[in-house]
Amino acid sequence: MSKITDYPLLILVLSFFTLWLSAQIGASVLRRQRSLEEEVREDFGVILAATLTLLGLIIGFSFSMAVSRYDQRKNLEEAEANAIGTEYVRADLLPPADAAKVRALIKSYVDQRVQFYTTRDLFYTVGIDGQLRQINDRTAQLQAELWAAVQAPAAKQPTPIIALAVWGMNDLLNSQGYTQAAWWNRIPIAAWGLMGLIAVCCNLLIGYGVRNPRTERTLLLILPLVVSISFFLIADIDSPRGGVIRVHPQNLLSLSESLRAH
Repeated sequence: MSKITDYPLLILVLSFFTLWLSAQIGASVLRRQRSLEEEVREDFGVILAATLTLLGLIIGFSFSMAVSRYDQRKNLEEAEANAIGTEYVRADLLPPADAAKVRALIKSYVDQRVQFYTTRDLFYTVGIDGQLRQINDRTAQLQAELWAAVQAPAAKQPTPIIALAVWGMNDLLNSQGYTQAAWWNRIPIAAWGLMGLIAVCCNLLIGYGVRNPRTERTLLLILPLVVSISFFLIADIDSPRGGVIRVHPQNLLSLSESLRAH
C-alpha cells in the first residue's frame, strides 16, 4: 500500500503539529502536575541535552540512510541504461530478422523505463488501475518478448557469438529487477515511529523545562519546526516518486534519443 512517507508535505504538517502540541502539553499540563524545582533544573538540563543529542544522531543516521538509497537508485539508473545500450549493439550478432525485431523491442522498452522513472502515480498498489500498473504490465510483456526474440536464434544456432547476445539480454532483464528492488528499499516504518517518539519526548521535556510558558511560547515553535523540516527532507529523499528530490532518468533519456537517431 501507499505509505504516508510517500507524501513529504504531509509529513511536514503532521510532524510540526504533533511536536508543537507535545511542547504545549509539556509547558502546561505537565507543569501543572509538578513544577520543575530550581535544585533539580541542572540535572534536568543534562537529561534534556542527552535526549536532544540522541534525537540529532537518529535524524543524522536516517538522513544518511535516505541519501544512500537515493544514490543507489541513481547508480542503478545509469547501470540499466548501459545494459540496454550494450544489448542494442549486441543485437547485430543475431540473424538480420531477429536483430531488427530486438532493436524495435528495445526502443519500446526504453520508453517504458523512462515512464517508470517519471510517473508520479502512487495509488496503483491499493487496487486502482493507475498509470504505473500499466507501465509495469507493459514492461513485463516487453521483457517476455525480448527474451523470446533471443531465445529462438540461440536454440537454432547455439554458438558463442549468439551467446553474447543472450548474455546481454540477461543483463538487461536483471537490471530492471535491481532497480525495482532499490525502489522498494525504504527506511522502515518502525524507524520512523521510533524517531517520531523520541522527537515527541524531546518536545515534552522542552515544554516542561521552560521557566515562563507565556513569554517563551514563541521559543516552543523552534524545535518542532526544525525537526519537522528534517523529517520532511528525509521523507522527500527517501520517496522515489512522492518527493521533490527524485532520480531523473537522464541516462535513459539520452539513450532513447540516441536510439531514435538510428
